[in-house]
Amino acid sequence: MEFKILQKPTKKDQVYIIDSAAGIKQVADLSKDEQAFAQSAFSEEQTSVTINQYGRYIFLCFLKSKKTDWQAKEACRKAGAELQVVVNKMKLTEVSITNLSGTTDAAYLVAEGMALANYQFLKYRTDAKKITNTLTTINFSKSSITVKELNQLSVVSDAIYRARTLVNEPLNYLTAVQLAKEIALMGKEAGFKVTTLNKAQIEKEKMGGLLAVNLGSQDPPTFTIMEYKPAKTLNKKPIVLVGKGVVYDTGGLSLKPTPNSMDRMKSDMGGAALVSTAMYAISKLKLPLHIIALVPATDNRPGENAYVPGDVIKMYSGSTVEVLNTDAEGRMLLADALHWAKRYKPELVMDFATLTGAASVAVGEHGIVCMGNIEDNTRKAFNDSGFRQYERLVEYPLWDEYGDMVKSDIADLKNVGGPYGGAITAGKFLEHFTDYPWMHFDIAGVSFATSKKGYTTNGGTGYGLRMLLDFLMHYGKN
Repeated sequence: MEFKILQKPTKKDQVYIIDSAAGIKQVADLSKDEQAFAQSAFSEEQTSVTINQYGRYIFLCFLKSKKTDWQAKEACRKAGAELQVVVNKMKLTEVSITNLSGTTDAAYLVAEGMALANYQFLKYRTDAKKITNTLTTINFSKSSITVKELNQLSVVSDAIYRARTLVNEPLNYLTAVQLAKEIALMGKEAGFKVTTLNKAQIEKEKMGGLLAVNLGSQDPPTFTIMEYKPAKTLNKKPIVLVGKGVVYDTGGLSLKPTPNSMDRMKSDMGGAALVSTAMYAISKLKLPLHIIALVPATDNRPGENAYVPGDVIKMYSGSTVEVLNTDAEGRMLLADALHWAKRYKPELVMDFATLTGAASVAVGEHGIVCMGNIEDNTRKAFNDSGFRQYERLVEYPLWDEYGDMVKSDIADLKNVGGPYGGAITAGKFLEHFTDYPWMHFDIAGVSFATSKKGYTTNGGTGYGLRMLLDFLMHYGKN
């Protein structure tokens, strides 16, 4: 999607954002009859009106008042998503947005909803040309958006497109090795450093968790390290992002039942997609932060030499783990990455993972389950970002009793804690491998959508990426 600020008014297809009946009179392009028609629609509380002037279209988006600012912002995005459907149905290639409402960022938000709803993954469709959306460009009047906002909108939308595409790619293309290559390409394009450890190097480091999960696969694992460090930074110690990179999860020998359990497990690397595209956006936006991202990657298969329930694995940290379920594999490789992060003496570590069905069951597609040991001001900053971007957070406790549930009789830990509190016991398992300020985000319920809803398209969603970028853009400002 291309975004432009028009230096001169255009007579092409127009979008006007309005929040009052008086605003309709500001639209000079409307005749008296068209204004009356629009006024009638506004009084009947319609959210949009399309006027065909037999040479161009005029679209009016009516914004309704909401109880909170974050609900108002989300209403703008949803309005954009609805408009995107109409624009493509009419085979338009571009529209121009003018904001006549009292919401200063309404044009940005409506365009964001349009752009995100316009995403398609058609790489493997033989009829791609026939079904490709026609909308390619969103223009703005000079008063409706700033240059900085335009750049941010372009970069963030691009990053979300990339995250969605990575999740949508099947395993027969996106192996762990290919994922590392895709990250390296993003690093080259955006300007951040990428280093990838191959299997021999991972074995030399003795990353027992990652290697154990990889035992059943014929494809090698990778461990990718990204770093962005500008000349001047707000943080004295690095912020570290960790993303789960299980490019496909069969459950291993604890094989998932199917259908409706294994069918979309290509999305089990949603955390890796999120943190790697975040690094792309961070570098493109030139944020004044030193940030490192880690992606341990492999597929999880029930191969001939696969690890089995009952095995005891020596982790990268030196701790031992009794494996009771090979489908609880994400925490095994995340644990190695979290221990690796200690070498940086980080200011803050955030991990993102499609980790537990328990998180998905608890909050579904409406939020992210999170937990950690951060200070209250950082916790508030995360929540504020979650509401601003409508990627809301539900924090779970990390009480000691949950830690008792992952203690093993024959090893330091076991990799599952029983039938209750599954999302939290997974978090307590990860906490064992940290000694720094840390936040865990379980994105299992939100990383993949089985149908289009608003600006969330079918397949990979990129959910959580806007929240993370918002948090980083406000970092150190509160």
